[in-house]
Amino acid sequence: MTIDFYGIPNCDTVKKARKWLDANGIAYTFHDYKKEGADPAKLEEWVADTGWEVLLNKRGTTFRKLDDADKADIDSNKAVMLMAQNPSMIKRPVVEHAGGILVGFKEDEWSAHLS
Repeated sequence: MTIDFYGIPNCDTVKKARKWLDANGIAYTFHDYKKEGADPAKLEEWVADTGWEVLLNKRGTTFRKLDDADKADIDSNKAVMLMAQNPSMIKRPVVEHAGGILVGFKEDEWSAHLS
């Protein structure tokens, strides 16, 4: 099984997740938001699957630095726009696998879906 793994290389959670994948012998293709950006069409698919509330990282510095107008009245379209413009706002990592997608790294959840 090969999965698609999306994130930012220097993110601590991404590092932990990559280490877990390597330890469990799971092959993956890494997509670096800093180099490749975030594809709005892919973001729309993920939002349709999980909801924008799961994907948009409101606790990160990038989101907190937005002006109040950008933080107000967020819906799925606005969330996709914000994440496409600022990939650091996407909760990390995002993994696409045969059974769907995983957002964030929770070892128990990953074991259940990827092992």
